Amino acid sequence: MNKATFSPRIKQPKGWIAAGDEFRKVSRLLSDGAFKLFVHLALEADSRTGCVRAAYKDLAADLKKSKRAIGTYAAELSEMEICKVRPGENQYCKTDFEICDSYWPYEREAHSETLEPDSYVAAIQKSYLSLGCTKARFSGGDIRKAREFERQGVPLQVVQDAMLMGACRKYSSWLGGKDSELIGSLAYFENLVAEIRRKPIPQGYTEYLRVKTMKLAAAWAETNRSESQPGVEK
Repeated sequence: MNKATFSPRIKQPKGWIAAGDEFRKVSRLLSDGAFKLFVHLALEADSRTGCVRAAYKDLAADLKKSKRAIGTYAAELSEMEICKVRPGENQYCKTDFEICDSYWPYEREAHSETLEPDSYVAAIQKSYLSLGCTKARFSGGDIRKAREFERQGVPLQVVQDAMLMGACRKYSSWLGGKDSELIGSLAYFENLVAEIRRKPIPQGYTEYLRVKTMKLAAAWAETNRSESQPGVEK
């Protein structure tokens, strides 16, 4: 009589990561606090890319540490070349973390080709990632969408204005108490691009949108600023 073969199944299909030799290596290299941060980032990262965007204040609340401690641990991850750490362009933007290949257990998506620094697509990528309300990656699909705008003759400023307008609406929605996810792709702004092409915005309105986005981002950061908790490491 053949014995039944037991195939273990994961109870939760999400919120876990394959922890193998990569995790063993990291556990030997890092301090306890930095390892805890690494594990948290690994669990939150996109499995296709090993990337995650997070604010230090949120990491501090999740791990019950101070923002200063999180900064120290992040520096350790960077110095040990375990994570690439890219701070936001200003104090209101989140930090991008990318777990390096040697410590990421999954095959990554093929990296998109390098963009020329001064190209139309690179300019859109920079604007998109600087908004602070988008996910931490500019995917191959986003590159294709940007190139589609370029082929259609959409002026770069129109796309950038659409992104600012969309960011203002997203932050306003959050501040109004609506629960919605981060903007996940450049396609999110497609209808706004069409709207601005039909009815161009007045001269000088771009600067108004830029300032308003910064103010709303600051207000959102202030709203989410956590008070120091008892027992939190200083």
